[in-house]
Amino acid sequence: MSVDVVTFGCRLNAFESELIARHAEAAGASDTIVINSCAVTNEAVAQARQTIRKLKRERPAARIVVTGCAAQTQAGMFADMPEVDRVMGNEDKLQLDAWRATAQALAPPRFGIDTSEKVAVSDIMAVTEMAPHLVEGFQRGLPRVFVQVQNGCDHRCTFCIIPFGRGNSRSVPMGAVVDQVRALAARGHAEIVLTGVDLTSYGHDLPGTPKLGRLVKQILRHVPELQRLRISSIDSIEADADLLDALADDARLMPHLHLSLQAGDDLILKRMKRRHSRADAVAFCDHVRLLRPDIALGADLIAGFPTETEDMFVRSLELVEECGLAFLHVFPYSPRPGTPAARMPQVDGAVIRERARRLRAAGEVALRQRLDAEIGCEREVLIESATQGRTEHYLPVAVTGAASGTVQRLKIAGHDESKLLVQSSLSSLGQAGR
Repeated sequence: MSVDVVTFGCRLNAFESELIARHAEAAGASDTIVINSCAVTNEAVAQARQTIRKLKRERPAARIVVTGCAAQTQAGMFADMPEVDRVMGNEDKLQLDAWRATAQALAPPRFGIDTSEKVAVSDIMAVTEMAPHLVEGFQRGLPRVFVQVQNGCDHRCTFCIIPFGRGNSRSVPMGAVVDQVRALAARGHAEIVLTGVDLTSYGHDLPGTPKLGRLVKQILRHVPELQRLRISSIDSIEADADLLDALADDARLMPHLHLSLQAGDDLILKRMKRRHSRADAVAFCDHVRLLRPDIALGADLIAGFPTETEDMFVRSLELVEECGLAFLHVFPYSPRPGTPAARMPQVDGAVIRERARRLRAAGEVALRQRLDAEIGCEREVLIESATQGRTEHYLPVAVTGAASGTVQRLKIAGHDESKLLVQSSLSSLGQAGR
């Protein structure tokens, strides 16, 4: 019996794939391939469809289940694919009972009669609470693991389909999150990453409406054995005072933020229905750099949003330098069915691709500049494998001979334009989970 999960998209999907594999195996699904899909772009959906066809050719006897955001928003399209045996919704994929029903539906029909339904997608908008997911499924020895603290999104950016794939914003209670982090630290995981769909909306649905910063402070206070805490992508306009205080005051909160900026032109930001201006973005980056001068910043940027002129695009391009961004996730704009932006005047596809290329090139220059600035510095590197580690700033480091899961203080001697190179190990900072 085997369950293989193929993951597309975000870190949250990667976290949930761990739960999917555990539930599918516990439910008795056999010779099953699960596609955990992404709906952010048309390309992501197309890649999922291509992968389904490829895997079915390679393993014709395997049963294929499609879930994730694309399955939630375009269930009928996947159900129409002859290679697909079952389509599960985004909430259903995390429920053991739903996997038991799926395993039963995938079983060979008795007496030659198949009464199963191909689509099992519940109403994601009806989901109002979020239970903590148990952590026993994580493989021991992984240096870095994710803890999901939030799901869904209450905002309606005009380009984004994700709220319809994830539902409304909901949070895991603080006590449950702290318990999860404590359990993971005790299992030997050196670094915990807090993740969610709209992470900085954390807590608005909980008693007392705690914010993300309060959760971060509670973790750092009540799990002193945790070596490193990292947060995934945030909306800078929602970053609260406690979060910034923790960033300034506790070295265990990693000096690395990835920001959902999307554009650098105010009119485009308004048409995207974003809640920040260009000036807000620059001011936030300046402020966090004062709090933590060595901080590494990354951002999501969209190239070729509808109505974007060359001048508007250049303002996004210039944002890379003005905000001091070292990491870029560049998305060529892709119209998602049902979103307001899909009905706006579109930019020519060739222009979109060229602008995305220019943004990526600017990102490569910015990353090289950051790598250059690291030469001669001593960094605390989490060893991820026999050949790679990452600094506090999430910069990759080529390593040899260090034990996975340890944190080593290393001196940076150079880089190969993608990874830092080290001179020597100065001291071990201890085993993960000590």
